Order: sequence, then structure tokens, then C-alpha cells
Amino acid sequence: MPSETAPRADCTFHAVIVAAGQGLRVGGTLPKQYRPLAGVPVLRRTIDQFRTHPGLGKIIVVIGEGQEALCAQSLAGLPDIQIQHGGNTRQSSVLKGLEALSHVMFPSNLVLIHDAARPFVSHSLMDRVIAATVQVGAAIPALPVIDTLKQSQNGQTIQATVSRQGLYRAQTPQGFHLETILDLHRAAQNGPEATDDAALVELAGGAVQLVEGDAANVKLTTERDFQEAEQKMASLMEARTGTGFDVHRFEPGDAVWLCGVRIPHSQQLKGHSDADVGLHAITDALLGAIAQGDIGDHFPPSDPQWRGAASDQFLRHAAMLVAQSGGRILHIDATLICEAPRIGPHRQAMRERIADILHLSLDRVSVKATTTEKLGFTGRGEGIACQAVATVSLMPKEDVS
Repeated sequence: MPSETAPRADCTFHAVIVAAGQGLRVGGTLPKQYRPLAGVPVLRRTIDQFRTHPGLGKIIVVIGEGQEALCAQSLAGLPDIQIQHGGNTRQSSVLKGLEALSHVMFPSNLVLIHDAARPFVSHSLMDRVIAATVQVGAAIPALPVIDTLKQSQNGQTIQATVSRQGLYRAQTPQGFHLETILDLHRAAQNGPEATDDAALVELAGGAVQLVEGDAANVKLTTERDFQEAEQKMASLMEARTGTGFDVHRFEPGDAVWLCGVRIPHSQQLKGHSDADVGLHAITDALLGAIAQGDIGDHFPPSDPQWRGAASDQFLRHAAMLVAQSGGRILHIDATLICEAPRIGPHRQAMRERIADILHLSLDRVSVKATTTEKLGFTGRGEGIACQAVATVSLMPKEDVS
């Protein structure tokens, strides 16, 4: 599970993300908060929206029993996330999240409670809720009802037209002072289930400020919601391109490793690891696409633990960083530059190996080979070079300046 650390001294709010539901109305056996959205779990996208807010202190993620593995996979590599098991209802799950938050020493007592199935929450919406909560003590985002409302007892015929005057659709995140909402949740344990957290403040006679909601901040509930969310993600995602280039000289040996495939040869490539020039170039291309340095930054050649290491682990690490950035690998194109060995007989195996490492379909991986017409060090048979291009789909980060 992700590690826990103390919140920053300059934080302005904390967050409880409710992800304990089964969420099966969308269909299938996978709870909706763990379902991929443009290749990244919904929960991960929601958490990323909060993590990148400059005022965030602590995040508590409340999950259901038996969801530990799904949660760990969704949040792999994320620091500062505390996991808390929830209860049998949303209300009891929120209470457990608030109790966990109350045990943390922190400078802010303002908490935002948010549904994990709302991955399109924006920083500006959070800011509106925070500002109103500071002023009033409780605030929720809401949108006025604009459709005509009809009442029916049997779902077939209309009994009445209901006035939409003064009606609003509530959203999350909902903001509160921690002590207040925690006391209300404790007191409500044996009472009727509230449909949202603001209802507890209302029942206690407290004031809840409405702030302008966001039509984009939809809750993913049905299959159609996911289809529309996928279309939205496609319009929001931007393509990033990274390039990589690597060179290794020959030394005495009996085989070379190229793109994860061992090829018998009269020499081998010299390097600190297995000297797989193809996987090294692809790794650098992926790191470049997400602006995460180069292979030497992550696996220094001066570090003895990487001596003779298989290069597939370098590529897997780069792919993990792409996923942690909320990205998706779209295409890999590698060109090996050498006079020998012949690449053609092994090209399909190379494509298959790269696709397997990166969990890509074969049509998203291209491996080519060329020579330099006997020119330069590769033309003289002194070594092998590889250049690679990686295309990644990535959600632009919100401007927090």
C-alpha cells in the first residue's frame, strides 16, 4: 500500500475519498472505481486531481473489504495516501474515513468528502467549496435543475408536474470543518441513512452554502456514463512524443540481446547491464515523453546492482512511470542500426517481446532495421545503435500557478 507521511505545514484542506462501494450497476464484476478510464483506473484519476492541488494536506481513501489488491494496483507508486477500510453503507464508510483523519496531526481542520466515481473534479471547483466552507462552515457544489420534472407512482403515467423552482442537483466534493462533520456522523450511526454528508448538517439545523457546481463533474454510474467519459477523455488527452537513442560497442562474446531477444552472434555488446541497445532506446523514449529524465537517472551505470541486469526491468519501470502520470502508451517505433547480426529473422520475436513487456497489442509496436552503408562505427562493425520513438497519451495537468 502507498506510504503515509505527515501533511504539509501549508496545507489548506484534507480529503476523504469514498471508494468502498461495489459499483456494479455499470455492469460486470469490477467495481466502477477500479474500472479503467482511458487506460487508467477511475480511482487513480480522481486521486490525481486532488494530489495536484497545491493546498492538499492528507488523503484518506476508504475502500471496501476485499478491495485491497485492486486499490494497491490502482494507486501503485503514489506516496502519502492512507487506506482505510469502510463499512456496510456509504455513511459508515465516511465515518471511518473521518475517524482516520482525526488521528492525524495537521494544521488545517477543513475536509473535502468526495466520491471516487467523480474523476473530472477540477481545482477551481475545490477552491469554490473551500472558500465557502471557510466562510460558512459547510458547503457543497450544486447545479440548478433545468429539466421539467414529472411525478409518477407507477412509472408509466404522469400524476403531476413538479416545480423545479429552487431545486438543485448536489455534487461532491462537499466541504466541512472536521470536528463538526465527525460529530454529526458519530451521532447519526443509529439513525436513518443520509444520502449525502450535507444532509447531516441540515438535520442538525446548520447552514450549508451552495456554490456553483460543474456540469463536467459527473458521477460515473452506468455504462453510458463510461462511454461518454471515454469520449470526453479522448478529447482532453494530448499526445506526447519522446525519442531515445543508444549505442553499445562490440566485445568478445557469443550472442547479443536486442529488443529483449537473445541472438547468437560472433560478438556481444559491452555494457553495464545486458547492453540491450533496443530496450534502452525505447526506455529513454518513454521517459522523454513524460519528461522524466533518461535511463541513467533511474538506473545509474555506477550502481553495482544493475551490473548484468536484464533490460526488460528498465522498460517496465518506464511503463510504470507513464501509468503513474495518468498516461497510456500508444505506439513504439524502434530502428536498429547495424551491419550484423541480421535483424529480419528476429524482428517478429522482438515485436512480440516488447508488446509483452508493455502490455500492448502487436499492432502498436514496430521494429525496423537499417545500415549506414558501411559508414561510421556501425558501418565498420564496431557496434550497434538504436533510435526509438514513443507516443504517449497524457492528460494535461491543471495550471496551479
